[in-house]
Amino acid sequence: MNKSDLIAAIAAKTECTKKDAELAVNTVFEVLTDALVHDEKVAISKFGSFEVRQRNEKLCKNPQTQELMIVPASEAPVFKASKTLKDAVNQK
Repeated sequence: MNKSDLIAAIAAKTECTKKDAELAVNTVFEVLTDALVHDEKVAISKFGSFEVRQRNEKLCKNPQTQELMIVPASEAPVFKASKTLKDAVNQK
C-alpha cells in the first residue's frame, strides 16, 4: 500500500472526500515528522511508537575498492510495533 492507496482507503472507510482524507494523512505525517525532528517520542496506543535513535560512527569497507572508510555518526527514525499490532499481523 502506498500513500495514495492509504488516502483512498481512508476516504472509503470514513465516507469523506479524497481531498479531506489527503489533508488528514498529510497532517498526521507532518505532525509525526515535526515531533521526531524535535527529538520527541511518539507513542500510538495499540499501534506502536516512533523515536529517533543515535547511530555511532563505524568503520566499513567499500565492497568495490576494498578501501576502508568511516561512516559518520547519525540519527535515524525507528518504529517499534506494539504487541497488539504484532499479534494482529501474526494471526493472518
